[in-house]
Amino acid sequence: MAEKPQGYINFEVYEDAVNYIGLASVTPPDIAFLTHSVSGAGLGGNVDAVMRGMVEAMEATINFHTVTGAATTLMKPEKHQLDMRIAEQSWETDSAAHEINADKLIMLVLPKTTSMGQVAPASAASVSGTYAVYRYEGYKNDEELWVIDPMNCICRVLGTDYWDEVRKALGK
Repeated sequence: MAEKPQGYINFEVYEDAVNYIGLASVTPPDIAFLTHSVSGAGLGGNVDAVMRGMVEAMEATINFHTVTGAATTLMKPEKHQLDMRIAEQSWETDSAAHEINADKLIMLVLPKTTSMGQVAPASAASVSGTYAVYRYEGYKNDEELWVIDPMNCICRVLGTDYWDEVRKALGK
């Protein structure tokens, strides 16, 4: 089966898997691994050492059209679990037909900033929130793609647990 992804058709955002957040656009976090520069005798220069399973702090942004109840609820200084359910369209070359994949991104977040945007005639308010991401999971058709959870020393990508050997080395 040769599947060619074409793009997202639509998505919805939920808090705690049940409370619909409303009209929004989301910028999920980047996953950047921690590095440090290694230099010294025996090396012909500097090398960035990528530390296994260690990630930089993650953040996500959600943009709303107006000051919604959801935007205000997400401003509470407490943890929020957000689920983004995505319908992704692909072209299946063997059957010459569109396929719809069910993608899902799950984030455990805490609010960092909330901007109430602007007030102007005949315009969206451009309300936005920036959130610290403590756990980030990705799925395609219910198959786990990744789980990144620095607080619990989890860095799992396509089923490989990159903290497993680290935990063993630490006697855990």
